[in-house]
Amino acid sequence: MDSHGQNEQQIVWTVVGTGIGPLLLAATRDGLVNVVFHATDAVRDKTLDRLATRLGTEPVEAPDSPLLAEAIRQIEAYFAGDRRDFELPLDWSLISGFNRQVLRELASGVRYGSVVGYGDLAGRVGQPLAAQAVGVAMGSNPLPIVVPCHRVVESDGGIGGFGGGLETKRKLLALEGVLPEPLF
Repeated sequence: MDSHGQNEQQIVWTVVGTGIGPLLLAATRDGLVNVVFHATDAVRDKTLDRLATRLGTEPVEAPDSPLLAEAIRQIEAYFAGDRRDFELPLDWSLISGFNRQVLRELASGVRYGSVVGYGDLAGRVGQPLAAQAVGVAMGSNPLPIVVPCHRVVESDGGIGGFGGGLETKRKLLALEGVLPEPLF
């Protein structure tokens, strides 16, 4: 507790190697708060600065933290093909409003090995004309993979955009059996 009797926020982080490159995982006492693709030193430093600003405390590298242990285990199992669903506490504090509503629907309603169109997802949250806004929500997803924005595609069969890059999206969809594995 701090000097005012409040629970002080704690942010722990680590970088985990995966089949799509290094992922930065960050967690608070409330749950996993951020997953970041391509966690090079520069990306890591920028992410940690942003988390410190947004959450009001400096993140601490803690690869053995109990707050991260289960997230690491489940991410590794997912990439090994041994896990289809994530069962983790999530800290939604980096996102709010419509974007949070859409991401919560995505997390609970679009299962492993399936995809949904931007417009279809908009309709699921009662905003059938908000396909573009759903795209913005996907781009602001602080918890990719765990909240599976890679499963959102264009209604005409196109793959759509992806913050982790289209090759990463293709690999995730191939891992889940939606697309064939790349030949090289």
